Amino acid sequence: MIIGINATAAIKQPRTGVEEYTYQLIKHLTMLPEAGEHRFLLYLPAEALAKAGLPVFDFPLPPNFEIKILRWPLPFLWTQARLAWEMLFRPPEALFIPVHILPFGAPKKSIVAIHGLEYEYFPEYYSWLRKLYLRWSTKRAAGRARNIIAISENTKNDLVKLYGCAKEKIKVVHHGIGFKTKSKADTVIGPYVLYLGRLETKKNVQGILAAYKIFKEEYGMPHELILAGSPGYGYESLKPQIKSLPGAKELGYVDEDEKWQLLAGAAIFLYPSFYEGFGLPLLEAQAAGAPVITSFGSCLPEIAGEGALFINPQNPAQIAEAVKQIIDDKPLRDKLRQSGFENVKRFSWEECARETLKSIISG
Repeated sequence: MIIGINATAAIKQPRTGVEEYTYQLIKHLTMLPEAGEHRFLLYLPAEALAKAGLPVFDFPLPPNFEIKILRWPLPFLWTQARLAWEMLFRPPEALFIPVHILPFGAPKKSIVAIHGLEYEYFPEYYSWLRKLYLRWSTKRAAGRARNIIAISENTKNDLVKLYGCAKEKIKVVHHGIGFKTKSKADTVIGPYVLYLGRLETKKNVQGILAAYKIFKEEYGMPHELILAGSPGYGYESLKPQIKSLPGAKELGYVDEDEKWQLLAGAAIFLYPSFYEGFGLPLLEAQAAGAPVITSFGSCLPEIAGEGALFINPQNPAQIAEAVKQIIDDKPLRDKLRQSGFENVKRFSWEECARETLKSIISG
């Protein structure tokens, strides 16, 4: 079978969220023996390739994986114009879209991955144009695709409830986790709590800041707050709050090596997001041995398992209390670490690639 994949997200930098998903998925597809029976066309826009440079990927592509460069003179509408043109005149037998935007003219055997419907629950954290586009593109993709890959049971349930998708066309395929550490000694924990992700209001960074203020003023803890990630929607309102808090440090985007060092040294990893499609950073924190505090809503209990303390993201005082509880209680810290190590064993990029390929073939 000839399988086309929109690989654009895999070569974008910095690689977060759907970029990491697309990169890891393609990488692990190349390693599957059963993928050798098929031919893969990796569609890339010429301008994205020029930015990424050569080699395109930092892993070898087998002979049955071909990079297909599509040139387009405009800096927009690549998917709905240039890729759509390719689908009209040179369609593959099956098309896989990792990021919910299905091009016009896509073949009947099209499979799309949908990562979450957060914008439906918290529309105030999106610009009106972004919200409108997300709703239109996701509804259209979900309606036209032969099969849908949802990255969590929660996302599957949302697609059924909000968009009326048939359950039988949705397959849940979790993300993987690519790094696992052995349990670390208590003595290597650094005096900081960590948040890793986009600095934006929908991630509840404002709740983290409010909790940290309580944590410092009421509990007098010496820990710093480290915020690692690129600015996102609502950052302008967060920036002055960060600067006003003694002990709060903003690092911006961090590379892979620095990310894992930060996770391994964190006393606690904070992830009190309002709504997530998956929540990969909390798995990375568990893999690195950091005790996790996260929200009890959306997919987060599904993904975190027993390796986290769950809080109400709307309640900064509860977040601060959970931080103090973990810092004061060594048996609890040890339990959360061990439960986290056990939990990440459920997630594998290899399995993600295998189940995705099955869904494409059966589509």
